[in-house]
Amino acid sequence: MIYENEKIEKLKVHYEQILKLLGEDAQREGLIKTPERVAKAMLTLTRGYAMDPIAVLNSAKFNEQYNQMVIVKDINFYSLCEHHMLPFYGKAHVAYIPNGYITGLSKIARVVDIYSHRLQVQERMTLQIKDCIQKALNPLGVMVVIEAKHMCMQMRGVEKQNSTTTTSDFSGVFQHAKTREEFLKLISNKS
Repeated sequence: MIYENEKIEKLKVHYEQILKLLGEDAQREGLIKTPERVAKAMLTLTRGYAMDPIAVLNSAKFNEQYNQMVIVKDINFYSLCEHHMLPFYGKAHVAYIPNGYITGLSKIARVVDIYSHRLQVQERMTLQIKDCIQKALNPLGVMVVIEAKHMCMQMRGVEKQNSTTTTSDFSGVFQHAKTREEFLKLISNKS
């Protein structure tokens, strides 16, 4: 197992080489500590690999006979696109209908954080959040909607500044249009 300090040291070497390949003087005053700062930042931005989202949900799993929709909306997140390692960011909206078990509300946000702190594509992240909640809680259904802006579309390539990407995935009772419509209506109401 590689410890964090060892990872930082190994990453620093690579980031120093990247600076040199870009034509920079890695020893100039403003860049001397950049490789270490970037290494630490990357470990923070990818800390989700070291976390178990199902264990997080199970750590606050309670037997409760509530069987109506539970929604946690407007969960801010930041992630890195796995194709360009540029940020994408936005909001996740998550709903589930309990089937004997609920979880702490903050745990839903933590699941979003765990998956967003990995190299990602928005489509996979949407599916992973849904599958995790389904597996851990076995609810009657789960629905996840993610709205995000992608810096890889804004800073490079097509350079479209105001585009937003929306993805959704659902299971169980959310297969019924009426249930999906209720969720979508509730997340569109701004408080």
